[in-house]
Amino acid sequence: MYRFLLTRQWVILTLLALVLIPTMVELGFWQFHRHQHRVAQNSLISHNLKAKPVPVAELTSPGHTVPRADYWRAVTATGTFDTGHEVVVRRRTSGDDRLGAHVLTPFDLTDGGTVLVNRGWVPTDGDQRAFPEVPAPPRGEVTVTGRLKADETTGSSGIKDLSGLPERQVMLINSGQQSELLSRPVLGGYLEQTGPEPAGGLPEQIASPDDSSIGAHMAYAVQWWLFAAGVPVGWVILVRREKHDRQEAAARDGDATEPGRPATAGAAV
Repeated sequence: MYRFLLTRQWVILTLLALVLIPTMVELGFWQFHRHQHRVAQNSLISHNLKAKPVPVAELTSPGHTVPRADYWRAVTATGTFDTGHEVVVRRRTSGDDRLGAHVLTPFDLTDGGTVLVNRGWVPTDGDQRAFPEVPAPPRGEVTVTGRLKADETTGSSGIKDLSGLPERQVMLINSGQQSELLSRPVLGGYLEQTGPEPAGGLPEQIASPDDSSIGAHMAYAVQWWLFAAGVPVGWVILVRREKHDRQEAAARDGDATEPGRPATAGAAV
């Protein structure tokens, strides 16, 4: 009755179904894990942004790798900006996706040490080799607030660290690289400035990370699992339809060859 399942067509169809089911289940779990990661990240962002600001030197030191638990922690730093060693980070976008650069300025702490401060975004005039116009930071001693971020690497950011760039231009914000250029120790990671706000609105400070959107990963996970459940259901429906069609065909063939009846309509002529 089901010998047709041994035909080449049905063997291939069955094998395909057996491959699709675990693949779709795995894709569902992949999306589910992405959902869990996003929820955990949102919780971390919310917690760290709301935490009481602490001096940046309490969370990092020269050569220190900022752990994920400290990403976006609210920190403060008191000292003076070293504009003589200021650099710009190429190919960065503003909040409305305009291409420009981030301004990275060393900040010498009153208590000793240097931390990098990302003062925000400035536009460029289209000439990638020219140093953009950068408004000066406050002079003298100032207290800066911001979010602690980890050093950027090609692996973590996906940004290729190009060589041969014009003077005072970099691709990545990396305390190790800047320490070599400054010839002095630099605290690991950097500070993404949130205050004081710059006069005239430039550099344009970087917006807070999104801690509310969870995306559609959970919906995608459910869809993949429904697809996985639908494969065996569809296979059974196709098998039953094939069986029914073959039974009808066999019945028609039996009627056509019954004794005393013409085999075909044309045979009566």
